[in-house]
Amino acid sequence: MNAIIANSLFKSFEKGKIKALEDISFEVKQSELFGLIGPDGAGKTTLFRILATLLLAESGEASVDSLDVKKDYKAIRKRVGYMPGKFSLYQDLSVEENLNFLHMFLGLL
Repeated sequence: MNAIIANSLFKSFEKGKIKALEDISFEVKQSELFGLIGPDGAGKTTLFRILATLLLAESGEASVDSLDVKKDYKAIRKRVGYMPGKFSLYQDLSVEENLNFLHMFLGLL
């Protein structure tokens, strides 16, 4: 069984001017150690955001634990955590309030 499947993912920004991902396909088996290495702007963060259901690919398909990233986004969000490179919280809220807000925003509460 595969933990992650990406099939022909494509994502662009600025009305198609910048191609972040183009025809990205790979599989990661359960319990397999897998890493992505590349320079800034190579599409690593975009790919992770698609797999974490925070961003939609324009074409292609992806699944996490056999759950489709488009159809089963709520179930994936309950299983997957994502920490962005630029961490930011609302400064006027406590840590607990920030976590509660994020859970409400993602529909987990």
